[in-house]
Amino acid sequence: MAEKKETELTLNEKLVIIQTEFKSKKSRFNSFGKYNFRSAEDILEATKPFLLRLGVSVTVTETLLFESNQIFPILQSIARISDGNDAIHAVAIVGVDLDQKGMQMPQKFGAASSYGKKYALGNLFLIDDTQDADYGKAEPVAKAKLDVTDPAFDKALQFVTTGGKLDTIKAKYALSEEAELILSKL
Repeated sequence: MAEKKETELTLNEKLVIIQTEFKSKKSRFNSFGKYNFRSAEDILEATKPFLLRLGVSVTVTETLLFESNQIFPILQSIARISDGNDAIHAVAIVGVDLDQKGMQMPQKFGAASSYGKKYALGNLFLIDDTQDADYGKAEPVAKAKLDVTDPAFDKALQFVTTGGKLDTIKAKYALSEEAELILSKL
């Protein structure tokens, strides 16, 4: 019996190929949490080689779910794979935190949207969040330069004056020669 071409497989068989062969590096870095992660865009980029090879398409749609008695709006993200005949989908539900500090309203919805897309795609392609071999080995991040003219230097000066360690400042900042000289004399 002749083997089927990949494009002749059932949609479920095609999805299994993607789920088992899928690779996407965690190419983004969260400087606040100090960890690497992959975004929805990274996941979609990693699926592109499968599209023509298997004759499938992948889409993500979103629906805003909001009722007057809800505390916050909810976004429903649906990731769908189709071969023109059949479709398989996975869903993620994400709340939009309207009280998130430091974000404009479009950013609040955008962050929830990105999160929902990422998790809907992760559910569809069985991308787990187990620790990778590179977990905790984030790329080094360039330290901010600290000079005596920076407003943060006053805080560093106060920190060291009140008993803080210079090494703590050095771990966070690349000190200018003048800043290091002043701080080391305290």
